[in-house]
Amino acid sequence: MAQQLPLQVIEYLAKRGYNRTEAMLRAESAFADQDGHVVPQRAEHTGGRKYRLAMDLLRGWIEENLDIYKPELRRLLWPIFVYSFLNLVAEHYAQDANSFFAHYKELFEQEHGDDLRKLSPISLPEHLHASQTAQIYRTNKYRVSLTSAPYFTLVSFLELREKAGGSVILSLLQSSCNVHVVSRGAVDPHSLVGILQRASNQQDMPTEDEGIPGHNPGSANIDVGSTGALTNLKLGPLPMEPDLMVDVQAELEEEDTKNPPRQGQTSLVDDFDRHIKREPSDDAPVRGDIPLPPSQARDVAMEVVRAKENRGRFRMDDRQGNGFPGVSVVMYTFHNTYHMVNCLDISDDNKLVAAGTSDSYIRVWTLDGSPLSSVLPHGPHDSASASTRRLIGHSGPVYAVSFSPSAGALDASSDSVATNPTYLLSSSADGTIRLWSVDAWSCLVVYKGHDEPVWDLQWGPFGHYFVSGGRDKVARLWSTDHIGYLRMFVGHDQDVDTVCFHPNSCYVFTGSNDKTVRMWAISNGNAVRIFTGHTANITAMTCSRDGKILASADQGGAIFLWDLVSGRRIKRMRGHGKGGIWSLSWNVESTVLVSSGADQTVRLWDVHLNNEVPAGSAAQQSRTVSGSDGVVSGTSTVPRLEGVNGGSAGLANSTSGAASNSRSSTSTEIGTANQFPSLIGGGASSGGSSSGGGASGVRVGVGVGVGVSGVVAPKKKKEGVVTSDHLNCFLTKRTPVYYVRFTRMNLVIAAGAFMVE
Repeated sequence: MAQQLPLQVIEYLAKRGYNRTEAMLRAESAFADQDGHVVPQRAEHTGGRKYRLAMDLLRGWIEENLDIYKPELRRLLWPIFVYSFLNLVAEHYAQDANSFFAHYKELFEQEHGDDLRKLSPISLPEHLHASQTAQIYRTNKYRVSLTSAPYFTLVSFLELREKAGGSVILSLLQSSCNVHVVSRGAVDPHSLVGILQRASNQQDMPTEDEGIPGHNPGSANIDVGSTGALTNLKLGPLPMEPDLMVDVQAELEEEDTKNPPRQGQTSLVDDFDRHIKREPSDDAPVRGDIPLPPSQARDVAMEVVRAKENRGRFRMDDRQGNGFPGVSVVMYTFHNTYHMVNCLDISDDNKLVAAGTSDSYIRVWTLDGSPLSSVLPHGPHDSASASTRRLIGHSGPVYAVSFSPSAGALDASSDSVATNPTYLLSSSADGTIRLWSVDAWSCLVVYKGHDEPVWDLQWGPFGHYFVSGGRDKVARLWSTDHIGYLRMFVGHDQDVDTVCFHPNSCYVFTGSNDKTVRMWAISNGNAVRIFTGHTANITAMTCSRDGKILASADQGGAIFLWDLVSGRRIKRMRGHGKGGIWSLSWNVESTVLVSSGADQTVRLWDVHLNNEVPAGSAAQQSRTVSGSDGVVSGTSTVPRLEGVNGGSAGLANSTSGAASNSRSSTSTEIGTANQFPSLIGGGASSGGSSSGGGASGVRVGVGVGVGVSGVVAPKKKKEGVVTSDHLNCFLTKRTPVYYVRFTRMNLVIAAGAFMVE
């Protein structure tokens, strides 16, 4: 009966004169199965299943393609997925749309998790108009760049498999995508070298011109509908106050007279004029844009100290061979913390260290074990010789601490102006920020404004302003002379996890759980740049000392460098294990970046080296590490430390770091029972020996790293990809490194908490 029904219908149509309808029915019924069901001959005839058939066709072909073309061809999958899903919804295939979305979403969760979250509730055509993300995709074409060879191969394949779904893909590419066909250059990302690098390293990262303007990785536009013109930035150094400049030059001239420079050494005045003095320029902001208090004698003394440090610093201007000259690392390790330490900060004069704990208090130590002085008389329970203080006031865990800017006192005379840190900031889960006096060891101000926990804060480069970010998705600008906040920076969709200042204090940067970095102008509170491309939560940021490049790191172990002028991503650097990169710092010349994090390592990176090199090359082979292990190359030697806390440091036999070109690593362990009740015991580790009484709580050990150049450490974990700009890796012994910083002398200082097995 089922087979006779089409014949009866055809006869009826012919009898009534519906000739055109009869012809169409005859054509379709010619491909019916034995049960009378029509078998579709083209994917377009399958209704809502056509997009799934087309997606499977494209995926299968890409995975069977040449390995060198897979990374760029895979970039097509996301736009095909999005526009297929949106078309299914618009064509009222709600069930097919939900099935399609659930089947393929796992492919894109890492890179496009936010968009997937915003698209997932859409199931009806009415939802398309209410969703901003859906409107962005429907009203714009997605830009994808392909080199000519895979592009023409793709088109040929789709035309050949037109009936199996090729025509569906071709229609989507024509109507919803802007495929930019490029030729291979010599050194650009689309060159053979770049393709080989991405294929070997499994780098499936988008190029900076991919996507929709304002919504794509690497974009600097704030508004999707913007014309592409970016806000002009003033990235030059803030000009010095004229009176301050005159006073500093007078002090430096006096110092040159007392201590003439050695033969071949420049005078302090000349070095100041060439490298430090900040005069008005076209790319520099005006001092009136950022109100600052008048300079004082302390400011003069700090500039003099900085001039002396700049002249005597370890130079890292030029590369030597495949890298830069050796770098020394001093590592401070906290023992017996019982996972209580949340954050660490070391003062700029390298004399104090502060730890914020989950028990709601802050502990401060002197790094050399000397007593902490106070302008107030000691209490009945305070020891005049104690080298530590506990600051109590918060009612929740302390998540960030920050010392005010300072400079090391190179002149120890009694009449010299103090340049030590004056204040300490702390933020907590109680939603408050506290300002502590380092001279009186007491709380001066409690700043209230955040509604929820404050995750991070940082002083401005001149010490008057500071910025904070928290769980309320807002960053706030504060100053020490106002009880309330001065600016609110609103725009992130999730928590603001990390904040930092631009060196000229005119801009602040915020990193968020929404995987974006935003740059804000302090003068008006507006966002001037937005950088997207991270695939994990952003955990650390820092701006280069020349003010031109921003470095941001995420929980996945990737470091991104951004050009602030153009708003483009410069490159991505990989080498850290998973768990998060917690601290970043630039050297004085802005040529080397140092990083540290949960993988228990300190790593150095060549900023200006292009990491787009083919796998298997010498540069790539010499920089491959696995997990938290790293390359051990060269021999490290460090001098015997004398006079630390009245004793000499013992020379350790254990390897505490990887070194090359005479790189050295020094470790210091902190914590005893009578100083830090939560840090019980505090015995010497295998990497160091005790150097003084238990009252000081400071133990110093010197580690010597010895290894073979180019030898990879034994693998304990799955081997991770390390880009060729990775210079060196310093290992620790079960110590996640919370804090790392290049000093103004171009030495690296780091700190972390030992983890008991």
